[in-house]
Formats: sequence, C-alpha cells, structure tokens
Amino acid sequence: MLERKQYTSDLTDAEWVKIEPLLPPEKPVGRAQEVDLREVLNAIYYRADNGVKWRNLPADFPAWQTVYTYFRTWVKLGVWEAINMALVQIVRQSVGREPEPSLTILDSQSVKLGQKGGTKSALMATKR
Repeated sequence: MLERKQYTSDLTDAEWVKIEPLLPPEKPVGRAQEVDLREVLNAIYYRADNGVKWRNLPADFPAWQTVYTYFRTWVKLGVWEAINMALVQIVRQSVGREPEPSLTILDSQSVKLGQKGGTKSALMATKR
C-alpha cells in the first residue's frame, strides 16, 4: 500500500486515540467495513479546512461518496456532538478546569416585528 500525502488537517496519533472510541462500532452483520475510519475523518477534516466540495476531495482519500455517507450517518447518530463534548472536556482538563462547566448562561432577545403580515401584505392588499 502506498503512503498518501500528509495534510495539515490530518489527525495526530494523540487525537485519533481520543476520537476512535467515540465512533460507532462496526455492524455485527452485513459486509465487513472496508474503509479506514481514520482516513474518513481525515477527509472530512480536509474538506472542512479547505472548503472544497465533496466531489473535489483529493483522490488519495477514500471515495468522496463513502466519506459523505459516513459524515451524514454520524450527523444523524449524534457522533459529532459526542466528539465535540469529549474534546471540550479534554481541553478544559488540560488547563486545570473541571471537565463539565459549573455554570451556564442563556441569553435571549425579543424583537418586535411590527404589524402582522409585514409590508408585503400591505402592498398586496392595495393591488386589487
């Protein structure tokens, strides 16, 4: 197997060790997983870092359709939220904080929108 080009968006070994356990396990039935999930993640991070279309992922990554399918599946399963929460906890602990924040602040704002229907409704009423 040929070594592929390394990209700045690739996961380090330390990052992979933290993220790998958060990925869904391989299905017990059906076809065996043929793709390296670390390479799938590297492709997703490459796309996010470089802003390319799925179809324009470099050819040394797994097929773009495969990468996209994993991305969408992980969105639906909440894998990205789990990864984000785990990484936030790691960062908090690395700077001497508790893994979970002790205080949450929610801010909301109300905006008055004016009369019901807005200006388009008023214009439409005069065009009769």
